[in-house]
Amino acid sequence: MTDTHVKTPFSSDTEPSGDLCIRTLAMPADTNANGDIFGGWLLSQMDVGGGVFASKVAKSRTVTVAIEAMNFRKAVYVGDLVSVYANLVRVGRTSLTVHLEAWALRRREADPFLVTDGNFTYVSIDDHGRPQSITPTDTLIAT
Repeated sequence: MTDTHVKTPFSSDTEPSGDLCIRTLAMPADTNANGDIFGGWLLSQMDVGGGVFASKVAKSRTVTVAIEAMNFRKAVYVGDLVSVYANLVRVGRTSLTVHLEAWALRRREADPFLVTDGNFTYVSIDDHGRPQSITPTDTLIAT
């Protein structure tokens, strides 16, 4: 298996890095009994954003096959504006790994802060749901 390695994502707790994939507002329906946003809701938002990014890179449908190294750093509350950013980590023959960061902007606070990050792996699939090769382009290959 030959992998096309892409530069390691910039890891910063001070500002988002990567492509903005999705932005949404945390709502009361997304809370647990303590009034905090469910971790599963946040994970699903990251997966939606990562799927958009992966499909753009693979130029095909993609499906999630693995989620690794999730770090839940801070709670998300109702009213927080959540933005998901993606960085390409690795491109394999049929799969790609994306580092996703979720950042929140809280009312009355000036700067967004990192709430969650992790690596998601997606597989490129054809119209019948079978894995298909990803054709690397010059923009994917690390320099």
